Amino acid sequence: MRKFVNDVAIRNTFAEAFPMTATRLIITACNRKWVNHAINSITGFATSVIACKLEAGLEQNLDEQQTPDGRPGAAVLFFAMSASQLEQQVRDRIGQCVLTSPSSAAFAGIDQGKPVPMGRVLRYFGDGFQISKQIGKKRYWRIPVMDGEFICEDVTYRVNAIGGGNFLIIAREYDSALQAAERAVEAIAPLSDVITPFPGGIVRSGSKVGSKYKALIASTNECYCPTLRGLVNSGLSENSNAVLEIVIDGLSVEAIDEAMRVGIAAACGDSADSGLVEITASNFGGKLGKFHFHLHELVIWSHLRFHWPMLLTTMWMSIS
Repeated sequence: MRKFVNDVAIRNTFAEAFPMTATRLIITACNRKWVNHAINSITGFATSVIACKLEAGLEQNLDEQQTPDGRPGAAVLFFAMSASQLEQQVRDRIGQCVLTSPSSAAFAGIDQGKPVPMGRVLRYFGDGFQISKQIGKKRYWRIPVMDGEFICEDVTYRVNAIGGGNFLIIAREYDSALQAAERAVEAIAPLSDVITPFPGGIVRSGSKVGSKYKALIASTNECYCPTLRGLVNSGLSENSNAVLEIVIDGLSVEAIDEAMRVGIAAACGDSADSGLVEITASNFGGKLGKFHFHLHELVIWSHLRFHWPMLLTTMWMSIS
């Protein structure tokens, strides 16, 4: 049975996601402008582990009351396939993108899990002039730099996480697909514990596992390329002319569940004439990852949550 949201068909399929390891960093600076510069730099070239070896993005902006040093800041999430990759990326990105950024500081955004060195390894840049300070159970390093000192917490921590939650937006024309994808990303943005790591949160080059070329581990997902519709076993109908994908990484199943629910609802819009044909998801028959997010279950739960207060009211009135 097909399900619909505002006349947009929701395909009875699932998004397939896989285990990752992740950490949260808190970056601060003297003002929002320099927080943004540091965040843009540290999350650059971090869309996919296929080539970037890291998926990273802004989780949320933080005000002065939410940061360790009482300055403007932001939380970013890093996702990698292994502990060693994550440790290398944390070291290199803080060292090259935050240590170098005027007035910046770096702190742990997760206080439990397995330690990932930050200031512990970056302190050597101080060439012997660095000093440490213990505050409670936390250690911080003060590294001399030309605008004063770079403050960096000794370690952050990594936790088990999930990468590859996704849904595909299929539209009759490109503008409709892009507008729907933008609505989805905007709706997901305020949520905690998740990021959409691709440019603007949107993927146009959805991939499949493997390739006819042995050197490649991934290649274009031809089933959803409109220009190949007559040449391959296409997943697109004749009136489907544009497809965009939203990929979600999260710290828990629940976080990705919520992001997909919110994102799909926003993509479908509040009008029956959204220009969309359907919403589906990318999976590989369970061969890629053990986490499966079934679209119909998400849509049903979202519908029940939205109508639950009304249903309770109706039940109460009928009892009375």
